[in-house]
Amino acid sequence: MSTAKQDLSADNIVEFLADIFERRGAEEYLGEPVTMGEHMLQGATIAEQNNQPDEIVVGALLHDIGHFTSEFGTFTMDDTEDRYHEDAGAEVLERFFPSVVTDCCRYHVAAKRYLCATKPSYFERLSEASIHSLNLQGGPMSEEEVAEFEKNPNLKQIIAVRYLDEAGKIAGMETPDFRHFAPRVQRLVDAHMRRGEA
Repeated sequence: MSTAKQDLSADNIVEFLADIFERRGAEEYLGEPVTMGEHMLQGATIAEQNNQPDEIVVGALLHDIGHFTSEFGTFTMDDTEDRYHEDAGAEVLERFFPSVVTDCCRYHVAAKRYLCATKPSYFERLSEASIHSLNLQGGPMSEEEVAEFEKNPNLKQIIAVRYLDEAGKIAGMETPDFRHFAPRVQRLVDAHMRRGEA
């Protein structure tokens, strides 16, 4: 599937995302013991197993989609520089998803910095690769950054997806594929479009 970013619509966005998972999901995930696709599918699976709402399941499923969108003029990340994959992903998603899903993508990196500043025990959850990227991303937030971040109305959901981000790094964990979650994804797209948020 070769859909240009400007040609994306509510009718083809889910298929576009499925295609990305199928074509690029096996790519390495920044030194973790799982692939990019496995990482996001694990987060979504754990959320589903814990009866989380669609917004959290889909937020976990798509939070790192920005790593996959280089062919659409957005960004990728390498070992030495953070190229803001969270903003790239949110830019693709914001036309089609509620703000809570977009925010879970846009702020999952900031949420790591926030949790490291406000819950010191959270740092112990981080993998070696996640600690490395934390340093590239600016380290724990300052008090001023924490206060600003806490103003986000979707803070609770963003934090929930951040915990799922850390949980989704289990070598050998079996998960459904993207298409298992596609009905949830489409429900959110349809609801967003009905509300006229696009």
